[in-house]
Amino acid sequence: MAKKKAITTKSTTKAAKKAKAAQKIERKEKKKNTRGKDDEDDDEDLEGILEKMRREWEEAHTVTEELVEGPPSRRANATLTACPNGNHIWCIGGEFFSDDGKAYFYNDVFRYSIQDEWRKFVSPTCPGPRSAHAVVATPAGGGKIFLFGGEFSSLHQTTFHHYRDFWCFDITTHSWDRIDTKVRPSARSGHRMAAFKHYIVLFGGFYDPGITTRYLNDLWVFDTQEYKWRQIEFKETDNKPSPRSGFSFLSSPDGILLHGGYCKEYAKGKRPVGVMLEDTWFLHISITVPSAETTTKSKPTHDTLTVKWERRKKPSYAPSIRSGCTMTLWPSKNTGILFGGVTDEDRNEETLESVFWNDLYGYQIPGKGKWVSMALKRPKKKAGGTKRKKNAPVPAFNPDKEEDGDSDVEEDGEVCLDVPSTPVQRKPEKSKSDTVVPAPQPDIDSDDPNLTIPLPRYNAMLAVLRNTLYIYGGIYERGSREYTLDDFYALQLDKMERYVCLKESGVVIGEGDDESSSDDDDDDDDDDEEDEDEEDGDGGEDSAQGERNEEADAADETIAAQEAEEKLDVEQTQAEREELRSKAAAFMGVAKDASRSPEDVISTPLPGETLAMFYARSREFWSQKAHNTSDNRGKQLRRDGFALAEERYATYKPILEEVEKILAEAGLDEEEMRRGAAAGPMGPEVGQSRNRR
Repeated sequence: MAKKKAITTKSTTKAAKKAKAAQKIERKEKKKNTRGKDDEDDDEDLEGILEKMRREWEEAHTVTEELVEGPPSRRANATLTACPNGNHIWCIGGEFFSDDGKAYFYNDVFRYSIQDEWRKFVSPTCPGPRSAHAVVATPAGGGKIFLFGGEFSSLHQTTFHHYRDFWCFDITTHSWDRIDTKVRPSARSGHRMAAFKHYIVLFGGFYDPGITTRYLNDLWVFDTQEYKWRQIEFKETDNKPSPRSGFSFLSSPDGILLHGGYCKEYAKGKRPVGVMLEDTWFLHISITVPSAETTTKSKPTHDTLTVKWERRKKPSYAPSIRSGCTMTLWPSKNTGILFGGVTDEDRNEETLESVFWNDLYGYQIPGKGKWVSMALKRPKKKAGGTKRKKNAPVPAFNPDKEEDGDSDVEEDGEVCLDVPSTPVQRKPEKSKSDTVVPAPQPDIDSDDPNLTIPLPRYNAMLAVLRNTLYIYGGIYERGSREYTLDDFYALQLDKMERYVCLKESGVVIGEGDDESSSDDDDDDDDDDEEDEDEEDGDGGEDSAQGERNEEADAADETIAAQEAEEKLDVEQTQAEREELRSKAAAFMGVAKDASRSPEDVISTPLPGETLAMFYARSREFWSQKAHNTSDNRGKQLRRDGFALAEERYATYKPILEEVEKILAEAGLDEEEMRRGAAAGPMGPEVGQSRNRR
């Protein structure tokens, strides 16, 4: 009995094991089937996710192409870049300031083809509106354009912003991609970039937070293979260019050429003074590629970049000192092409005499460098025709000739010209299409190619494509007015026959804008003096006496402003201080409001601004206001205007003092605040154009 029970127990246990094993196999099969179904579902979900991502990317990078008539709209500080494949020119960004003081910034992209055709490209993903940025083109991957930095301001220029973003434009797809790196150059404008091998080199520029303008001379390099920025450090004793903006920066097989530029000098207790630079530097660059023996997968060795600045000696022949004349590269001749510019003579605090140029120069980069003047060739006369005038121009620059056998070029590079290297002083004459062109002289042959030279200007945008120089726009000034041009010219550099106007300018320069703003002020003062003399019956005073009276009046106004300012210093209670602190904070917020009217901006004193400074900046506003409310003229009218300014300043002075304390707590000293006040509300100094920066 016991034996039978043992056999039954053993068979039962065996069956239980078999059932358990069967259940385990069943669970595995079930789990396997479930997992396969889940994997199929995951694959379907993954495909859906990828498809969604693809659609989103296409929507963000969809580029619209539009055929447009003529060049872009009037603008300054845009970039004009020759395509590395030699087929197109690209125009990106820019700014325009209207007559009513409003600022417009652009981020559009235009392409010009040699068939004289303009196209506009719009992409949802693109850099923000800006001007004074820097771009450089590289041939890799079908052609790319890299863009860094620039600036932007609000409509009424009450707020200002510098960019430090970095973008890449693909020429084949016409799409933008932003390149974000942890290490990169600081925000800036007016800088320049040039390509060398697979590197992009960036130098200089300026940064303007609204108080003072800081110019830079740091050097950065971006590796287009590794997509990394790094700054090139120099020792204090190393020779290097001074801080600047708006310079020329041209690439060559051995390095990069730097010429000229602009900066401001700040002396304590004095107003900032603009400085035009004319020095020339060459950045020698050498790349050491690591050998295969030193490179391993665990420890890859990168290229070694060696750079050194060399200052070039100024040649005996060179263009006159000027700014706003950045060069473009003529690649086939390794020559920089310079056109136009402006020479400023800063005589006093309210007068800035400017001379504008439309001459053309070439800078031969190899060796020690050499300047040559590029004059247009006068066409040959047929037999029996008029003889060539005396001192007619000879070919100034022929890159295909050897210098030793060229009798036209002197040893120092100077060339005889029919029109000397001086500014064009002729008044522009309006054509039937309201185009501004130089007025022809009656004693000059109508076939003279010099009559095709564009109007003098600075900050013109230049590009060389297939031995042809293209010039677009620029800025011209007459008196106190600034004109942004929109004409478009072409010149075959290998022939130097004449400029071809591809698009005439629609800008009409008024004949009544010859006098400068300072002259207008003098005329107004003279009229006031005459009115007052007529009232007093003393109309026989000479002009010298009038000038002495004017100087005495200005001195009296300055003394009165200082005395009035001292009377405004009063003691304040703790409650008044707290109330002032809240008003100061509110004032700082309102000052950044872009919707403020220009009248409100100019009639409101600034932190660090004395009464004398405030009245000097807003004198015309208060004189006009007094004229509208009073019958007085002459000296009495100016006194009324000063009284209105004094009343306005007295209202804001306690608030401004509190604002100055807040700014001091933020790290700004009194001198910086004074400089900011001297520059005006987010603008340049008196008599200085913002485009000079």
